[in-house]
Amino acid sequence: MALMVSAVTTAKAGDDEQIITRPSFEVVDGKFTPELVEAFGRVAEPQVSPDKKKILYCVEFISLKADKGNKELWVMDIDGANPTQITKTAEPEFNAVWINGGAKIAFISTVDGKTQLFTMNADGTDRKQISQVENGIGGFRFSPDETKVMFIGSVKYGKTVKDRYPDLDKANAHIVDDLMYKHWDEWVSEIPHPFVADFDGNSLSNIIDVIEGEPFEAPMKPFGGVESLVWAPDSKSIVYVSRKLEGREYAESTNSDLFLYDLATRETTNLTNGMFGYDTNPVFSPKGDKIAWLSMEHDGYESDKNRIFVMDMKSRQKTDLTADWDYTVNDIAWNPDGKSIYFIAHHQGSTPIFSIDVKSHQVTIVADHECDYATIAPVDEHRVVALRHAITYPNEIFMVEAGSATQLSNVNTELLSQLSPVTVEKHMVPTTDGKEMLTWVILPPNFDKTKKYPAILYCQGGPQQAVSQMWSYRWNFRLMASQGYVVIAPNRRGLPGFGTEWNAQISGDYGGQNMKDYLSAVDYMKEKPYIDSKHIGATGASYGGFSVYWLAGNHDNRFAALLAHAGIFNTEAQYLETEEMWFANWDLGGPFWDKTNKIAQRSFENSPHHFVDRWTAPIMITVGERDYRILASQGMQAFNAARLRDIPTRMLVYPDENHWILKPQNALLWQREFFGWFDRWLKPNQE
Repeated sequence: MALMVSAVTTAKAGDDEQIITRPSFEVVDGKFTPELVEAFGRVAEPQVSPDKKKILYCVEFISLKADKGNKELWVMDIDGANPTQITKTAEPEFNAVWINGGAKIAFISTVDGKTQLFTMNADGTDRKQISQVENGIGGFRFSPDETKVMFIGSVKYGKTVKDRYPDLDKANAHIVDDLMYKHWDEWVSEIPHPFVADFDGNSLSNIIDVIEGEPFEAPMKPFGGVESLVWAPDSKSIVYVSRKLEGREYAESTNSDLFLYDLATRETTNLTNGMFGYDTNPVFSPKGDKIAWLSMEHDGYESDKNRIFVMDMKSRQKTDLTADWDYTVNDIAWNPDGKSIYFIAHHQGSTPIFSIDVKSHQVTIVADHECDYATIAPVDEHRVVALRHAITYPNEIFMVEAGSATQLSNVNTELLSQLSPVTVEKHMVPTTDGKEMLTWVILPPNFDKTKKYPAILYCQGGPQQAVSQMWSYRWNFRLMASQGYVVIAPNRRGLPGFGTEWNAQISGDYGGQNMKDYLSAVDYMKEKPYIDSKHIGATGASYGGFSVYWLAGNHDNRFAALLAHAGIFNTEAQYLETEEMWFANWDLGGPFWDKTNKIAQRSFENSPHHFVDRWTAPIMITVGERDYRILASQGMQAFNAARLRDIPTRMLVYPDENHWILKPQNALLWQREFFGWFDRWLKPNQE
């Protein structure tokens, strides 16, 4: 395995290649439409300058005509004044950071289809390409002294047919000997490794593969990135995240670890040996005497409680700071004073910013509004820059101080101001087992409580992903409500933000209490005088798609139409089709052939395909053929079953999409088909 380095190239857009900028869009009568979804600017990656006077950030705009987006870099004053675009090219710029005391910026852009490292002055001038890695880089970290760069590169994994049989140059096949031969949306032929290189201000040299010869991913696919790599403050060592397993062992385990690599000796130490769940997101304290990270306890449980652990680097003593705090953590960042750690966690239907004292372990709320905070970037001991969104607006940059939040960026303010507002309500719905379930209800613009409205039940995927103040470019509650629907979005059993018991209950209980929770939410809303109880739909993706398929055979005529994306239809087939076996083992309880395993047998007995004989409601199905998490054949089975039973049905198949729908025109097509389907069945009197 080796990293390939190519000759120096220069970033240059073709003469006929147009630069994607903010699209012009006219809002008519305040209506939020599917086309408008793609007109919003997507704000990301705020970075505070070393002198605390500027914020660097990224904004992406989408071109439906070009069927792609383009990310550009912006800088504004720390108070939000003077937002200035500092790049304007046909290729994207992203993952930007301040270097050289804030005089320069380092970032990633694309050259000949490959991502490379660049630098430029803080005003966008004097742009230089720094890396010339043949397969591109997937992210980077400058050492604190800026003499070295750590980056993510790709190395070859396994042998191809041509490697084995050079004379068969036209043979086209995969030779497979073990599990994890494909992952998420790709056949595994390359894996990421961390590399370290010297940096002289102009180029990289002396490139070293930190785990050369090891057949392991670092970071871990499919979602791991630079958050899995960190420099020690003295620039003498790094810590990286890896699950040093392959094949069947990899497929059945979530046991990742933090590895300390000494640059001088090239020795590696496993810092989390004996900890058996996911260990991720390492962050050194400002002085380097401690390291914090997120840790899950159980091997094979990918949605376990994420705890905040801290290790003393001298004694190697580990401490769980959140042992007495019953929620799962999403992201962490050290307070510059080194005495506390900022973090984000789902909590009772939203995602506040918290702080935890390293000594006392006391948790305090830094910012708690009816919204979700995302990326956090501490400014000083009292201020934090963060991304923030809600059901009614996409990410913008905010300054949080003393419990208050001030909006700094206004990328989408003007567009949002032209839209008719929707109303978001929080309802506490009684469940069948005597508990209460927080349910978001989104009412249409110009809501009139004396009228009747059709409704859509939203079923969340994961199955353990939050239904908080989420903004999605596909599952957009405001968009649904703006088409005249009341949206019902329950935080059913299995979702984070309500304690570990609530979150864990769903494992081994597919088709159980969480489905009763959905029906409780529907029955609760049916009693509202403004709900047209004869025209309620249900929709969702992934486990949400499973939910739709299961509800299709168990809803007692509650639903008039259904739509499932990338859902599990046949759990026995899913057990042997999916790639990450730890998920199937933990959530389903084990293999279907283990007849002595009562939990597994209950899971497979509750497979949606067993209830097809009870299907009555029209159902639409959408799938991506590059989805290796839940194969497109799951949806095709459901479509065939519905058609054979003469249930009105439609299927939308994307040959070039995975578990998600990412390409702009594909996404817009999905939205048009989504609303066309529900309008047909839930608005029968509409012209």
